Amino acid sequence: MSMKNIRNFCIIAHIDHGKSTLADRLLDVTQSVTEREAQAQLLDNMDLERERGITIKSHAIQMDYHYKGEQYKINLIDTPGHVDFSYEVSRSIAACEGALLIVDAAQGIQAQTISNLYLALEHDLEIIPVLNKIDLPSANPEVVADEVIDLLGCDLEDILMASGKSGKGVPEILEAIVERVPPPEGDPNAPLQALIFDSEYNTFRGIEAIFKVVNGTIKKGQAVKFMNTGKEYFADEIGILRLEQDPQKQISAGDVGYIVSGIKNANEVKVGDTITAMDNPATEAISGFEEVKPMVFAGIYPVDTEDFEELRASMEKLQLNDASLTFEAETSSALGFGFRCGFLGMLHMEIIQERLEREFNMTVITTVPNVSYHAYMKSAPDELVLVNNPSDYPDVTKLDRIEEPFIKAQIITKADFVGVVMTLCIEKRGVLVNQTYLTTDRVEMFFEIPLSEIVFDFYDRLKTISKGYASFDYHPIGYKESKLVKVDILLNGDQIDALSALIHFDNSQVIGRKICKKLKELIPRQQFVIAIQAAIGAKIISRETVSALRKDVTAKCYGGDISRKRKLLEKQKKGKKRMRQLGNVEVPQSAFLAVLKLNE
Repeated sequence: MSMKNIRNFCIIAHIDHGKSTLADRLLDVTQSVTEREAQAQLLDNMDLERERGITIKSHAIQMDYHYKGEQYKINLIDTPGHVDFSYEVSRSIAACEGALLIVDAAQGIQAQTISNLYLALEHDLEIIPVLNKIDLPSANPEVVADEVIDLLGCDLEDILMASGKSGKGVPEILEAIVERVPPPEGDPNAPLQALIFDSEYNTFRGIEAIFKVVNGTIKKGQAVKFMNTGKEYFADEIGILRLEQDPQKQISAGDVGYIVSGIKNANEVKVGDTITAMDNPATEAISGFEEVKPMVFAGIYPVDTEDFEELRASMEKLQLNDASLTFEAETSSALGFGFRCGFLGMLHMEIIQERLEREFNMTVITTVPNVSYHAYMKSAPDELVLVNNPSDYPDVTKLDRIEEPFIKAQIITKADFVGVVMTLCIEKRGVLVNQTYLTTDRVEMFFEIPLSEIVFDFYDRLKTISKGYASFDYHPIGYKESKLVKVDILLNGDQIDALSALIHFDNSQVIGRKICKKLKELIPRQQFVIAIQAAIGAKIISRETVSALRKDVTAKCYGGDISRKRKLLEKQKKGKKRMRQLGNVEVPQSAFLAVLKLNE
């Protein structure tokens, strides 16, 4: 099939605007799935995606479409909508020439819609706006269409009306894809250049890399080279992605496919790498994707230290499937050997933990998440020291200044909730930068907020106070000087490094008290007294005591002199004191996680 009959497009939208359902209808209309194979959210093939009703991974699938007497090959890439998975979206966009911008006719334009749209425009993608869910009783297509026209500067006729549920307007969407999305550019006769935009691990076949051929042709059995790693392989199997993998003899420029070449080592395949042929290699690699910038850092440790190597292998396999996960080995005096991991957000961290447990049977302990700080010492004020972990925090006497990362947060909400949203952002040390009314009822606000303040419970609280109507998106704007202190948690005088946190001085007392209170509820009582303390340096700022479990040693003393009872109690007191010196305090996993939910 010639390149002019190939179309590559992705679907971008805010979370819960009906992308996956609309993708199902597109597959139905093109008869890409049989009735027996059909099911709701077909491309969301992970249990987690179905349970939570969100797309976590982008999924590629090829459809055949007959239009005006010609046969077209359409490659669809369904993408996630949540801000934490925007790296998936950026990779999908790099492999496409067009994008369907889906907007819910009831909810209107949300923050992530705008963010994903700008991402697509940066790559010069052809945008096809679609109003979805027009058959809902609460749908307001006229008002939402005006919002889309303001955002895109398009005409009303360019906007397609559809319903993923009933299938209304879906044939028109397919026609628009063929008419409006340009065919891929490339030369099938040039040296082979194929961009890897995804990969996954198969227990039996090794690593399967998913790529888009930019130039040239790849053939089965051909000797190929991965330009970034310099490794050479044979293309044992190549094929296209339908619902099941469909092996082919060759794949030419403009098409999307997969390659199996028996690669067992996870670090030999990098997303963004270029595949070229050994007999006629390309001179330069295709520019891949921008490096991922982790927003949130946390330690992940195996429950049993002996499982460390197994955890490393699991993390490497998971990183193949989710290139936005970054990790490096670290040790903790409390938890042993583990990994310092970088995530794009709190939901991303939660999903990684869940996937480790489900897909690799790894039960892990996750430490309190934090962000990366820049410290400057008095001895060398221009020399930057990276602080990823509270345990890296330098000696206060030698510290000149410390800077923390700030973000620009974009919040779109109903006019009724402006007051409560502002209160929340100001409580989180945010500064209002700009506020505009998109319509009479919808407001867009921009705040500058420290990243550490939104790491914990910001998103959940924003959704709660706005009754689910506020949408949130953010991007980093650099580092600013800040007055931060390290709050240590001590149990019976022993420092628990996994619970230490870097906190702004103004909030340190309050948060220290809250952590101690929360730990008092969660740490099980022992045979001895447990002192829970929060400290800044040598200064104790809060204390809670978990009282000991006591046996009534005086039960057998009835009547008689009080000194008999006192003697027994003194004997018990000595035993408790000795036990306290020898006893270990077990900190349950729930205690590490509860620190994140201090405001509940």
